[in-house]
Amino acid sequence: MQKILITGATGFIGMQLCAKLLADGAHVRVAVWREESAGSLQKGLDAVQIDSIGPDTDWASALAGIDTVIHLAARVHVMDEKAEEPLAAYRRVNVAGTERLARMAVAAGVKRLVFMSSVKVHGEETATRYTEQDSPAPLDPYGVSKFEAEEVLKRISLETGLEVVVIRPPLVYGPGVKANFYKLMGLVARGLPLPFGSVKNARSMVYLGNLIDAVVLCAAHPLAAGQTFLVRDGEDVSTPELIRRLAAALNCQAHLFPFPPALMRLAGALTGRTIAVDRLLGSLVVDDSKIRKELGWKPPFTMAEGLKETGEWYCNNPQG
Repeated sequence: MQKILITGATGFIGMQLCAKLLADGAHVRVAVWREESAGSLQKGLDAVQIDSIGPDTDWASALAGIDTVIHLAARVHVMDEKAEEPLAAYRRVNVAGTERLARMAVAAGVKRLVFMSSVKVHGEETATRYTEQDSPAPLDPYGVSKFEAEEVLKRISLETGLEVVVIRPPLVYGPGVKANFYKLMGLVARGLPLPFGSVKNARSMVYLGNLIDAVVLCAAHPLAAGQTFLVRDGEDVSTPELIRRLAAALNCQAHLFPFPPALMRLAGALTGRTIAVDRLLGSLVVDDSKIRKELGWKPPFTMAEGLKETGEWYCNNPQG
């Protein structure tokens, strides 16, 4: 029986991952912040309280008897950033905190650590497919911190023999999704006219169920040790196609009209929403052939199935 520690277990990915691992018969321990309530956790989980993640976190009780760590917890995108030095704040949690966890994991006898990184390690936009061999080019503090954490883990692996597996997902969607994807669903559900009819782009995404399946595989597969993997659903979509598919999943009509992308980018700049607009207009696609070839992974869900589940969840939880 695998004995697994999951950080970030109360998050969007973590909750579903815990459910999957419990169903598979694993012993699942979760690290819960002291200010969080363990009452929201599902039955069967072994919960251990820790302080906030950083360079001094004491992981000893959480790591005792564990053979595999799945590290999901991170300082993620902050929409209304208030830190005076955002990069330093990201580094404290995502770099120094990850290094502390990895070194204490080695001391505790942990064999493997699966690290949830991000496609943002590669950059923000590309017309050609990113591959794991491409030179990293992160552009924001979050992406920089994730890349630096990957580099720290590689050094620790070389020094100690800890098996490190890095996963770089693109946009993750599914029941419980928040942020821009949730906002887009709201616009589509309300039947609002959207100015993306003439957008010609392509975006890779990954359904939550597919990402979890890949994580579980990477936690156990012998050939995953020391590897970095990009993952995606089996197809990529343009923004207008995504809106049409979301409308179908939400049982409503998509209302698209053409509008010059250059003017949308200008509007985004004037309203302080450049990043959100760029994601709707630009392309970002990844090549996931490595994980398919080396580990034999195949997404268990189609994008249509993933969007259907997400749409049903939204209809039942219109306030998130």
